[in-house]
This record gives sequence, structure tokens and C-alpha cells, in this order.
Amino acid sequence: MIAAIGSLLLLSGCGTTETEARYPEKIGKNRYDPAPTGQPKNDDSLFGEGGIFGFGGGGKDEGGGGIGVNSYLWRASLDTIAFMPLASADPFGGVIITDWYINPKQPNERFKMTIYILDKRLRADGIKVAVFRQEQGPGGSWADAPGNAETGVRVENAILTKARQLRIDSEGG
Repeated sequence: MIAAIGSLLLLSGCGTTETEARYPEKIGKNRYDPAPTGQPKNDDSLFGEGGIFGFGGGGKDEGGGGIGVNSYLWRASLDTIAFMPLASADPFGGVIITDWYINPKQPNERFKMTIYILDKRLRADGIKVAVFRQEQGPGGSWADAPGNAETGVRVENAILTKARQLRIDSEGG
């Protein structure tokens, strides 16, 4: 019974032959152009000319148009925190969340970061880093602990420095 209902729901989403008639701007390889320009689309790459992260495309100040944020800040953020395990990374929303990292020299504390890339331009206020710190108690459980506010600023500055260097390198200077 449930399988039959699921099949009906699946089939109800299928269109009819009139769908082809409603979209006359169909262009090569069964792709539709919502704003027809008469120019064929470039189907060479799955993610377009600049690739998924937009390196090689976009404006000079934007650092690429393949993602929703500045690609130099994005790449620099990932490079700067490469020693930490990633929990998630959203290049379109501009959020990078690390998993907990324990420094081998201080096994009783751990850190986690959330990096927010806030702009498509390479600007000092285009990035925000939140650092979370926990300490291990005598029973082995982790408890939130106050962190140094300076740590987030230091990480932001490291990311900005790396992003500027990536931009200079990409411009051939």
C-alpha cells in the first residue's frame, strides 16, 4: 500500500509533452535558458568556466564568481585551519565549521572554530571567526571554558594575510 502511494506521488511529478512546447528556448544538450540570449551555453565543465570555487573567473575584486563569497577568503580560510578537522563547509553561504581539535601539547583543552565569510569582496570586515574552547574535567568530560578574545582576531588576520597573498599570486605579481 505504501509503495503504491509512493509510486503515485513519484509519477504525479512527471510532466506531459506540453512541457516541451512551453519552453521554446531549449538549447543544446537538453538545457533550458531562462533568459535566452541566442548564445550556446558552455557545456565543457560541470561547474562552468571557473570551476566549483570560481578560480579563474569573476571580477578583479570579487575573486571569482563560482561561489557566493570571496574565493580568496574562502581558500585562505581553508588553508589557515588545515590542521583542524572540518565538520562542514558551505561555499555558497560562506560558513566553515571545524570539529574539535586537541593540541597534542595540551591534551586537556580543545578548540573549535566557526568562520563566517561575509562579503564577495576582499575586505577586512568580510570575515568573522568565532573560537570555542573546552577543558577536560577530572571525570574526563568536557566543559565550556572562557577563551581568549584575541584568538579569533589572530585567526582573522592570518586569513586576511593569506587571502591577500593568494590574490597577488593570481594576478601574477
